[in-house]
Amino acid sequence: MPKAGGSLGSAVRTVAGWTLISRVLGLARDLLIARAFLDTPIASAFAAAFALPNLFRRLFGEGALAAAFVPAYAEAHEDDRSSEPPNESRNDADRLVSLTAALVGGVTALLTVVGELILLALLVLLPESGERGFSFALMMLLLPYMPLVCVTAVLGGALHVHGRFAPTAAAPVVLNIAMIVAGASHFLRPDADVRTTAVLVAIAALVAGVVQVAWSVYALRGHVCWTRGVREVYGRARAMLARFVPAAIGLGAVQINSFLDTLIAMWPVWVGPTMLGRDYPLDERANGVLFFTQRLYQFPLGVFGIAVATAVFPLLARTARDAGAFRETLARGVRLSLFIGLPASAGLALVAPDLVRGLFGGGGAEVSFSAEGLLSSERVLVAYAAGVWAYALNHVLARAFYALSDTATPTKVTLAMVVLNLGLNLTLIWPLGVAGLAWSTAACACVQALILSLLLRRRLGRGAGSGVARGIAVTLALTGVMAGAVWAVASFIGPRDGWGEWVIGTIAIAITGLAVFGVGAVATRRPEVRWLLARRAGSAYDRAEQE
Repeated sequence: MPKAGGSLGSAVRTVAGWTLISRVLGLARDLLIARAFLDTPIASAFAAAFALPNLFRRLFGEGALAAAFVPAYAEAHEDDRSSEPPNESRNDADRLVSLTAALVGGVTALLTVVGELILLALLVLLPESGERGFSFALMMLLLPYMPLVCVTAVLGGALHVHGRFAPTAAAPVVLNIAMIVAGASHFLRPDADVRTTAVLVAIAALVAGVVQVAWSVYALRGHVCWTRGVREVYGRARAMLARFVPAAIGLGAVQINSFLDTLIAMWPVWVGPTMLGRDYPLDERANGVLFFTQRLYQFPLGVFGIAVATAVFPLLARTARDAGAFRETLARGVRLSLFIGLPASAGLALVAPDLVRGLFGGGGAEVSFSAEGLLSSERVLVAYAAGVWAYALNHVLARAFYALSDTATPTKVTLAMVVLNLGLNLTLIWPLGVAGLAWSTAACACVQALILSLLLRRRLGRGAGSGVARGIAVTLALTGVMAGAVWAVASFIGPRDGWGEWVIGTIAIAITGLAVFGVGAVATRRPEVRWLLARRAGSAYDRAEQE
């Protein structure tokens, strides 16, 4: 079995590179929409509507089903490649992906119909109250995006098994461009109405969803021969379903918890300004502020953190039968995740005021968050930043269990975190406002990372952590040096007045942090750098110093 470092590094670079392009466009999209909607109830309604299909995408597309499908598809593909005679290769893999895509499309389409009927009933039965009716109508418009994005995610899992990471990572570019065009129309139309712009952006997302499915099917040409004859893989499908159900319970609970987060933030819009006779601590703008601020911490997480987990999952699935190779792949995945996540957490927290005021402030009242909205966004971003390293690490650790065909363990941990998160949410919003939701999310992510790490160490033995503790210690030290340099530069720049100064401050602080950490990593000859730069397994980088 070849070493994982080079192939993992190459896959991470591919996913991160394309995801960087997508995330830059996504950030531009979100900033454009934020400038159009501002911190208003319309922004909260749009955030709630857009979150709904994404919740199901994480469950059926990128979550439980992907965790069950990727190992099953990888196993079928490997079995087909070693089958005799050679012209029989890939038949089971073709049948499995055909069956899975059809099932996901059918089930999510049915859920879409049920959701539309429920929302229609709410529109008819509930009296009109402020922005509630528009919020439900926008949710109805965006709900059909759910089956499209879920099918795209399943097809992306098949592409990953074939070592093709670029098409799936590039697919969101289509969505971002479509929404940017629709959002830009707000500033080009005379007397533009915010509600009309929200509808146009939603329609653009639906069109992009159709294009994403077609793009993924096209990318699979030559790798998959679609077929209706799937009876031969019913056994594999049942085994996949057996892994899917426990994960679905856990992730389903997570999605319910996420919906409860949305309900907590949307309570003033959907229910009213009081709860149990007390004034509610959040207002109608809270969900919009939370949504747009989330996009800022999800930028480094999506570009680098998720890239590591996405790249390492197929490698873990392939090496699940080789204990030594599995441990090596997991150890490198953990170290790469923290090598990226720890400095990202520290840097994002330090740059939060500059980033928020540079992106959401300035340009006049017509295109800028209110002073209260900017302050809330700063506090939310600092809270989310504290957990960036844990969000990224949890993706790697959970996929390690999934690759071992163990979906029950991470499910149990997830269920515990759901209960903890809900309790913290309802407790922290009273003293901390909307930032309480973010602090609850970050705290639960850190606790989850600790629990999953301990459980994996117990399962794999002490050899699974070879060199990991020392590597993490050095990464922490480099992060501390970087944080000190960033603080010094921020202090030297001093108080800023005006949008331009906030932008310049953000750029200066970010460059300082990247340069100090990068130079420190190279100077200390961190193997994580070599793993990321290695072009192939067994390269000179892999033969260099091992820890």
